[in-house]
Amino acid sequence: MTQNGDDGQVATTTDGRTPGQRGQATRQRLLDATVELLGSTPWRSVKVIDIARSAGTSPATFYQYFENVERVITVLAEDAVADASSVADLVDGDWSTEHSWEQALAVAEGFLGYWEKNRAVFRVLEFGTDDSDTGLKGLRVRALNAITVALAGAIATCQPPTEGPRGLSTSSPAGSDPMAVAGTLVAMMASVAAHRFGFEFWGIRTANLLDSQARLIHFAVSGRAGPDGLVGREPASPAARPRTSPIAGAAVAQRGSSVR
Repeated sequence: MTQNGDDGQVATTTDGRTPGQRGQATRQRLLDATVELLGSTPWRSVKVIDIARSAGTSPATFYQYFENVERVITVLAEDAVADASSVADLVDGDWSTEHSWEQALAVAEGFLGYWEKNRAVFRVLEFGTDDSDTGLKGLRVRALNAITVALAGAIATCQPPTEGPRGLSTSSPAGSDPMAVAGTLVAMMASVAAHRFGFEFWGIRTANLLDSQARLIHFAVSGRAGPDGLVGREPASPAARPRTSPIAGAAVAQRGSSVR
């Protein structure tokens, strides 16, 4: 449970007591220490003693607040689920002709910021929930569901009804089912955010990634193309030079094309 979280719950100790201000601060240090460790260590290799040492406390104190490491990660994941509402609120903004591009860009930037804030947790939810007994299954879907539903609602609201074989229906230029379009967009944003640093390794700037995502979101919701040129909140700068060939396997592709 979170301390005065968005779900209205208040943090408690493992024996059901509500900790005071000092106890809440200790609990938060344990959560922060876990996030830091998850950024560099596989979650199954993170031990209670590691978290306690990083937080400047003892394993005995850890067990006052959490049953085990998995419980700490579950609390962090539940916080990420609650935090998704901030992106959903961006989606519920103004998609009128005058403001739709700014809205699409805000959604793309907001999602990336949300992912970066919770990157360590999503790393666990993506790669560490194969076992059915972890208690973490489904949390990634829950974290992204609020955003998907909000985006589907925006798509359905902004598209004019059209006459079809089954009567009036609402569909985006990107697809006939708003939930399918929204799910595709959210999956795209999640994948790009997860591999952001890999893109940068290949010389693809984050500003360009955000621009591309905003254009796809903008078209799917409004049905209109985005503005010409790279349009973002940060001034444009030269793209980074790729460390190797800009496309993995490019040499093989070039050899293949030359044979034809």
